[in-house]
Amino acid sequence: MASVELRGVSKSFHTIDVIRDVDLRIEDGEFVVFVGPSGCGKSTLLRMVAGLIPVTRGEVAIDGEAVTDVPASARGVAFVFQSYALYPHMNVERNIGFALETAGQRKEAIRAKVKEVARLLKVDHLLGRRPRELSGGQRQRVAIGRALVRKPEVFLFDEPLSNLDTDLRAEMRVEIARLHKELGTTMIYVTHDQVEAMTLADRIVVLNAGRIEQVGSPSELYHAPASRFVAGFIGSPRMNFLKVRDEAGVLTGAGGLALPVGLPGVAEIGLRPEALRLVAPGEGAISGRLERIEDLGHEHHAYVRLSDDSVVALRLPGRVPAATVDETVALGFDRDDLYLFAEDGRRLAPALRQGAAA
Repeated sequence: MASVELRGVSKSFHTIDVIRDVDLRIEDGEFVVFVGPSGCGKSTLLRMVAGLIPVTRGEVAIDGEAVTDVPASARGVAFVFQSYALYPHMNVERNIGFALETAGQRKEAIRAKVKEVARLLKVDHLLGRRPRELSGGQRQRVAIGRALVRKPEVFLFDEPLSNLDTDLRAEMRVEIARLHKELGTTMIYVTHDQVEAMTLADRIVVLNAGRIEQVGSPSELYHAPASRFVAGFIGSPRMNFLKVRDEAGVLTGAGGLALPVGLPGVAEIGLRPEALRLVAPGEGAISGRLERIEDLGHEHHAYVRLSDDSVVALRLPGRVPAATVDETVALGFDRDDLYLFAEDGRRLAPALRQGAAA
């Protein structure tokens, strides 16, 4: 096990800056997930930790030792790719143990280590099969086993579940979480799927245009986002944002919104879908036309179009809401659930006047 530290790390391809002055420390045994939109640099950053992409500026350290100029093979890390990258002509046993073969270890030692890893990953009954005879989930286990058998200090995962269907993804999330608990090895995981990030991570690193927007636990990022970007990226359905203007100390916006506040510089307010509720006509803070209701069984998602043509989403538990499509509805919320954002996207400290609900 080992800590990982990035000190002022940057990466440029010709004149394009992909990673910009990243400072980050990942503690020994921690499970950290990199998330962000496509092109934000999360996979590039992971490959820089692995040594697969050279650093333009800055330093990478593993277990306190600078490894910026150390080749990937000597860094003590193991990489699990999005594509399984298994050797099609080898069976599972040889795929898992091949790195040990090339290192010149004895066959008896390799066989013992492969069996140990295969039992841990629940593929010990598949050792004689070839990759084409395996399911997607089984292939991913074999790919993880090939990394695990080397006993690395740091595991690096680059979107390892993106090729799997929904059920297998859920199953493999459980397996990866179990693996981390049993091994206690430092793990860095890249994904575009926030469900994976929220369910697996000790801490999440949110990246945007090559920079870190925020680092924190899943709960911290969800309940205390530092910026509009983080607030909108974490959560599904995403947070609702309403443009507002200050009129004599009252924030006004679409749908008849009028909120008294004591904080200058507010350009937008944010409300998570579960914070909004349908209320009796005339009792809500916002009104609009109910455009669509999605029945998910355990809950419903409703979409309401406001007067400025923007759409807000509601997450409603239980049975179908007592409203019909194209009907004008009123929406209420608790003021403690409001997020306030400045023009530059920073989240502002709430300063609403007293009042339990709107």
